[in-house]
Amino acid sequence: MALKYAGIQLEHREIALRSKPQSMLLASPKGTVPVLCVDGLVLDQSLDIMTWALQRSDPDGWREVDEEVSRMWIEKNDGPFKILLDQHKYPNRFPDLKQEEVLDSAIELMLAPMEIALQSSKFLMGDKMSWVDVAIFPFIRQFAAVNPKRFEGLPFAHIKTWLNQQLESELFKSVMDKHPTWID
Repeated sequence: MALKYAGIQLEHREIALRSKPQSMLLASPKGTVPVLCVDGLVLDQSLDIMTWALQRSDPDGWREVDEEVSRMWIEKNDGPFKILLDQHKYPNRFPDLKQEEVLDSAIELMLAPMEIALQSSKFLMGDKMSWVDVAIFPFIRQFAAVNPKRFEGLPFAHIKTWLNQQLESELFKSVMDKHPTWID
C-alpha cells in the first residue's frame, strides 16, 4: 500500500512460499516476503519498505505523526500482538494454550487501546491516515478474519469502522489484484 501511495512503479512477483523461486532466495536468503529489490538495494522487512517508499514520496504527510507514539504502536503490533495473532490463527500449533485466554490477551494488549484511540480520532494517530494505520491494518485484518462472527461480536465499534474503512479504500482495493505465481 505504501509503494502504491508513493507512486512507485514496480514489477510484482507473486511467490508461493512452499516453492520459493531461486531468484528470490538469491536476492534475500532468509526466504520471507515481502522483498523489494531496487538498484542493488534489497529490503525484506515491510517497515523498511514503507520507510523507503515514504522517503521518496509522501503526498498526504503520512509520516507527519508523533514518532514516540508511532514507535509504541508498532513495537506492540510487531512484537507481542504478532505472537498472539499467530496463536489465534493457528491454535493447532499451540495446543497448550486456551484460545479464550489468547483472545483476552490480544484484546487487552492491542484491541482495547486501539478502540480508545479511535474513539477520539478517525485514525490511530489523529484525524488523517498515517503510516501507522497502514502498518497495523494487515494484522487487524488477519485477526478479524480468523473468526469473523466472533470478531463482529466484540465490543469494538470504532475498530470495526476503521477496519472497514481500510478494506473499502481505493488504495487497498488497488493493491489486492491477484497475480500469477512467479516461476523462474
